[in-house]
Amino acid sequence: MMKARPSLLVLFCLMLLSLPTRAFEPFVVDDIRVDGLQRISAGTVFNFLPVKVGDHFDTRESELALKALFKSGYFKRISLERDGNVLVVKVQERPAIASIKIQGNDDIETEPLLESLKDIGLAEGSVFNRSLLEQVEQELERQYFSRGKYGVKIETTVTPLERNRVGILIDVSEGVVAKIREINIVGNTVFNDKTLLKQFEQSTPNFLSFYSKDDQYSKQKLAADLESLRSWYQDRGYIKFNIDSTQVSITANKRDIYITINVTEGEQYRVTEVKLSGDLVVEPEKLFPEFRISAGDVYSRKEVTETVTLISDQLGNEGYAFANVNTVPDINEDTREVTITFFVDPGKRVYVRRINYAGNSKTRDQVLRQEMRQLEGGWFSAEKVERSRARLQRLGFFEAVNVETPAVPGTTDQVDINYSVTETPSGSISLGVGFAQSSGVILNGSITQNNFLGTGRQLSTSIDTSAVNKVLSFSYTNPYYTLDGVSRGFGAYARKTDADSANIADYSTDAYGTNVNYGFPISEFNAINFSFSAEYLELNTGDNPSKEITNFMDDHGENFKSVAMSGSWSHDSRNRRIFPTSGGLQRLSFEAQVPKSELEFYKVAVKQQRLIPLTRLFVLAGKADVAYGDGYGDFDSLPFFENYFAGGVRSVRGYKDNTLGPQDDDGDPLGGSFRTVGNLEIVFPPPFLQDSQSVRLSLFYDIGNVFDGYDDFQTSDLRMSVGLGGTWISPMGPLSVSIAQPLNDKRRDELQAFQFSLGGAF
Repeated sequence: MMKARPSLLVLFCLMLLSLPTRAFEPFVVDDIRVDGLQRISAGTVFNFLPVKVGDHFDTRESELALKALFKSGYFKRISLERDGNVLVVKVQERPAIASIKIQGNDDIETEPLLESLKDIGLAEGSVFNRSLLEQVEQELERQYFSRGKYGVKIETTVTPLERNRVGILIDVSEGVVAKIREINIVGNTVFNDKTLLKQFEQSTPNFLSFYSKDDQYSKQKLAADLESLRSWYQDRGYIKFNIDSTQVSITANKRDIYITINVTEGEQYRVTEVKLSGDLVVEPEKLFPEFRISAGDVYSRKEVTETVTLISDQLGNEGYAFANVNTVPDINEDTREVTITFFVDPGKRVYVRRINYAGNSKTRDQVLRQEMRQLEGGWFSAEKVERSRARLQRLGFFEAVNVETPAVPGTTDQVDINYSVTETPSGSISLGVGFAQSSGVILNGSITQNNFLGTGRQLSTSIDTSAVNKVLSFSYTNPYYTLDGVSRGFGAYARKTDADSANIADYSTDAYGTNVNYGFPISEFNAINFSFSAEYLELNTGDNPSKEITNFMDDHGENFKSVAMSGSWSHDSRNRRIFPTSGGLQRLSFEAQVPKSELEFYKVAVKQQRLIPLTRLFVLAGKADVAYGDGYGDFDSLPFFENYFAGGVRSVRGYKDNTLGPQDDDGDPLGGSFRTVGNLEIVFPPPFLQDSQSVRLSLFYDIGNVFDGYDDFQTSDLRMSVGLGGTWISPMGPLSVSIAQPLNDKRRDELQAFQFSLGGAF
């Protein structure tokens, strides 16, 4: 009897399936009629129906017809009947979806969710299929589980409506995020739990968890943490380290998670020998400096991986773009020693067929080609390809520069290099209003084209007015005046400066001048620049000039014509102009008035900047700036209107602009001939704008001051401050903001905790 039951069940099911179709003798179909249609056209039914007028119709054809119509998904009931020689198809359509409403979903936005439902066929106007709705429930649960909400409840309600339609309501009760209450590591004896758990991204709740969300369990994050744990051991010689098992348990209320990790540490291994073998197409002397691990070291998977990468890069720079470097470790378990062999398979040497550009709709190809360090027809060099990309980024014409090196189809020794760029507006006509605490209201208007007619040349005219400066200027620069990359530029300006409005002594100057400059690249990162200028300057006193000013004018007059020459050497390896994240800048510059000019003085300055990426988001930036000037000939000191100043947003923050250093007999800042300023910052994007290229925040430490001369320099006189700063490259110009706390201010110092400047030079 027990064996007969399945057969009876199958027979019963077959009887049920046969009910919708009326038994009939085989016949030839003279016509086909469809009954029961509401929204779906008869033509749609005929498209799916594998029976045509004139066909012989029997039981087998009936089964095929039912399967085809049910497979269409449009009908929930179908029956086939015979009326004479007419085949009658009676159908009951599935309802259409009139509306889909989702409520209670705070973590997952409604619009993207509706779009994803539409992609699987669950959308307003489509045929309702309950199996799809069940899939949606399962996928929603999976997404909430990935967010740590294991107590989520999803209820779907299907409400029948008139005209064979339904309304769907998806009600989500998200619940609370399950928190990791405990992470246990079992089997570790060499390193304690505290040390190992520091390697994990996930942790038990702490005072920063509300922001970092590191106490929320994620299966993907746990997998990453286990890999970090494995790397920690293998980077310290424990080659045989193994994660035996991992248990994740959740409490009945779905709120607390406990993680247990069972490990076997094994023994520590040391490297007894390092070998290099294979097809050594590059001299071993070029590859050995890339080794990060040597005999006697504790085995480290990280050092081995870095060595493989560096050897591959070196081979890539020699043209072997598809080189493979494999490590073959020979482990002696008795002595706990490892012999490491780096096996080199260079493949064929590769050369570049073409260099292509895309996205530069305004900038001419020639402008991009001028920056190329990798040449067509030459051996491929990964270093030159990347350097070319960096030079394009430094032009300032492109928001992003990407590069691909696909192999040429049908070849094994050729590649194309494809640079794709996203252009930024390189020209602007603007009228703006700015404000700086030291300068007051700034009205400015400018016409600037940094990429004039797509040639890479810069053309600019501008008008700026403020309480301190009123400037009318024109400039033009051709960065490729010669094919060798020699640049040439020239300009003219008229400038009126009111020093008293800038927290300086009571005087003003009117200056008119013109200049021409040349730049000469002497290597990939080094350049020298020369400039020649002529200027007429008129010195005016205020209502209450100080003794220092009147004495100078009595000795030298108030009108000066001068010719000056200046030059600089720079080593610039920064990866971009604005907000660089790596590299550095060293610059040595000088300026001197030509002898027999009506002004005779010189200035020298040294600037050092270094950027060290700490993580993907954080950059350590250090900067030092030392400058000195003096007079010669008839001038026994630097003219006071050429003095250096310090204090403010761009030097030592927390102290009022230009107020540090020597003062005149009226107690107003007069500046000095020797300045030293240093800054140390940790720069990072705002947490809510991590992908922004126009906003940066920083934690800073500033130090510096101005002195009458280098003989007067005293480290005890250096002023220091710490604080938080921010810069936004706004449409009106750079907006710099800082909140600073002076650390060693003196009685006469003028403090200013909050400082900002909108507009002006960046």
